Parts: sequence; C-alpha cells; structure tokens
Amino acid sequence: MRWSFCILYLLMPFRGQSQDTFSIVALDSTSRAVGSAGASCLDLYFAGYSDPSFLTRLIPDTGAVNIQSYFVQANQDNAVQRLRMGDHAMDVINWLVANDANNNPEFKQHGVVSFNGGMPTSAAHSGNTCINYKNHITGSIEGFYYAIQGNILQGQHVLDSMEQGFRREKGSLACRLMAAMQGAKIPGADTRCLSQGISSKFAFLQVAQASDPYGFPSLNIGLRTPDSVVIEPIDSLQKLLNQSLSCYPLNIENQVINNWMIYPNPGSGYLQLRGTFQLQDPIDVTIFSVSGQRIFQSANLDLTPLNINQIPSGTYWYRIKQGTREKRGCLVVVFD
Repeated sequence: MRWSFCILYLLMPFRGQSQDTFSIVALDSTSRAVGSAGASCLDLYFAGYSDPSFLTRLIPDTGAVNIQSYFVQANQDNAVQRLRMGDHAMDVINWLVANDANNNPEFKQHGVVSFNGGMPTSAAHSGNTCINYKNHITGSIEGFYYAIQGNILQGQHVLDSMEQGFRREKGSLACRLMAAMQGAKIPGADTRCLSQGISSKFAFLQVAQASDPYGFPSLNIGLRTPDSVVIEPIDSLQKLLNQSLSCYPLNIENQVINNWMIYPNPGSGYLQLRGTFQLQDPIDVTIFSVSGQRIFQSANLDLTPLNINQIPSGTYWYRIKQGTREKRGCLVVVFD
C-alpha cells in the first residue's frame, strides 16, 4: 500500500490503529524472568491509550511478545496463545506473519522471546512497508536473550545503541532493559520528536518473575506525556526505576571506597559497618535482592548495627553510600 495510507493510520486516534517506534523484549534464562521496554513519539492521550505498555505481553516462565507498528490486539492475543503452546520464538513470528489478523503482515513489527522448556530463543519481524527507518536485532549474552525492533527511527544507530546498552550492563534483566532504553535516549530517535529535542513521548518497562501471576508483573513502570509537554520520558523512566531498584555495577562517576565493608559476612541478626567514614554525613546502607529489588534500607549519622532479622537467608547485593562515595558488594545472610 502507499505511504500516505500508512501515515494516515499512524495519526488515527483509535485502538488497534497506532504506530509504535522502538522496543526491546528479553528473558533471563537463569532466573526465568521475562521483560520488555519501549517508547514512542505517539501522544497516547490523543490516541486513547491509558496504558503505555499496551504493546507488550509477558507470560511468566514462558515468554514475552511486543506487537507494534499498526498494533492489532488479535495479533497480540494470538502470540500469547502460541507462546503458551510452547512455540519457539521464530515459530511464533512465522505463525503471526502467516496468520496476520488484517492479512497485511508487511505493516507489522513483532519481537518475541520464548523459553520453550529449556531452550530459550528470540526472534523478530519487520514488515517491508513499516515506515523507515525500520529494522530489528536479535541476540543473546550471558544467558540473556533479546529482540530489539523499531520503526520511524533516525537510523540503525538507535537500535545498535540499544543493543550495546543491553549487552554492556551487568545487572539484572530490569537493569539491562533500562540500559537499552538509555541507549535510545537520542533527540529524534523517533523522528517525529526531533523538533522537540526528545526521543519520545511515552516509555514503559516491565519485568515478570517466574512466579508472577499473568497480567501482574512484579515490576511495572511507565509514563505518558501529552504533545504539549516537552520532557524526556526515558529520564523519567530511569527515575521511576531508581525508586525500587539498584543497577550493578557502580556508576563510575562515584568514588569507590574499598575499605568499607559489612561484617560479619556471611552473617545474620545484627551486622556492623567497618571503614573510614565521615560521621558528619548520613551513611546510607541498602540491601537488594539478586534481581535488584530493594529489601532493606537504613540511613544514620553513626555506625549503629544493622538489624537484618527480617531478611531471609540467601545471597544479596549491598550498597554503602555517603555523599558521592560508595561501596557495593555481595552479602550472604545465613540463619540457623
């Protein structure tokens, strides 16, 4: 069909007829978590979407799918069904292309990851008549599998930067997804937002752990802004993530204090802080689960022992912070 037809559908404010731009869907084969993130210059208020994550579906311990570029609910529902049947990611893609709900798969763009038992896979599809620049990337690193896709992009460098961010990050799946989104924080990443000097108008990030109920991912953040508001959604998304997660490793802008430590480690009950501190500044101690969820926090002006009696036995990350100085490490909690 003609480009004018595709652009018309882009602008129409009806559910099932909206164009999305860049997104990532991924899984962690170790924890069996699945997640996704994405953004677009589409004004969701105008388009009638209250949920910025409408394009994604996470099926805990099974897989995940992003449906974008002329979004159709039936295609998303069909993808969920195929994943639950145990299809490989490419099998899901092939089925969606062969059975497109509107019989025009060349307008569509999909990204899929799947566990399919013990064989994680990723795959994507970019239709020939999606608006340029369009493309997708799939890959894996250290047990993480991903599919990155986008249309109406400034160029291939947007997708490449997302992939580099995901692969360089050493934290949890949520941290890797956020790093991918930071890679797309380019003015005009979605070319419709170039005149406003931002990447997009809405953004979201979700992660479902293997035990999460379907439709209720344990991490679900997102925001949308009307066309009249000029902010960078990816920065806002990062702030939302920072409220509940910490991404390892340490930001290189901070000064690392190597003699700070928690003692004993392994330990239980009450733990002590050791090291050279400036006691005129608050000392913040935070403990995170291995998936990055904050489970303990204490801020004091002294070296008061830390009461961790409510933390179950297990392995955790800790962060000791004072001003711009901090130390992170691994903490083992062991109760008899």
